[in-house]
Amino acid sequence: MIDIQPIPAASLSRLSELSKSTFIASYGHSAVEKDINIYIRYAYSVRKLALELADPNSHFHFIYYKKELAGYSKLSLNIDYSSINASPQAKLDRIYIDEKFLQYKLGQPLFDFNLDIALKHNQRGIWLYTWIKNDRAIRFYEKNGMRIIDERDFKISSRHSNPNYIMYKSL
Repeated sequence: MIDIQPIPAASLSRLSELSKSTFIASYGHSAVEKDINIYIRYAYSVRKLALELADPNSHFHFIYYKKELAGYSKLSLNIDYSSINASPQAKLDRIYIDEKFLQYKLGQPLFDFNLDIALKHNQRGIWLYTWIKNDRAIRFYEKNGMRIIDERDFKISSRHSNPNYIMYKSL
């Protein structure tokens, strides 16, 4: 019923489209449309995603529900956060589930899958950014043992930033 698979380079267009749509669903109301479009055009272009996918420390995965693409994740290994003394650390860059699949709680198996990758690569902790107004995500991460350790602005465009929490879990 649930299948998690590495994202092949041949699926970059699909990844780009899913990245854009899930970002808009999660953060589209956090800034004016022009700023959101500037961000997604850059951050989720096929070219930029191809560079990220080629990085050996980046682990991208699609999650399927009943053979239908439902979301994706990106985990980056060996990305230390400056105020955490444990090293090496993994950064959970993205977990995005398409809105029509949220009811199936697919974030949990995808989160667990990424934790397993971090553990297999001897990461001593995992951290992430999450928008301070994303209550659903904050509750989800806290339920999974992550705690807020810092705040940073996440730059959407030259004119707009969103305040984000830095959340961390020791492994």
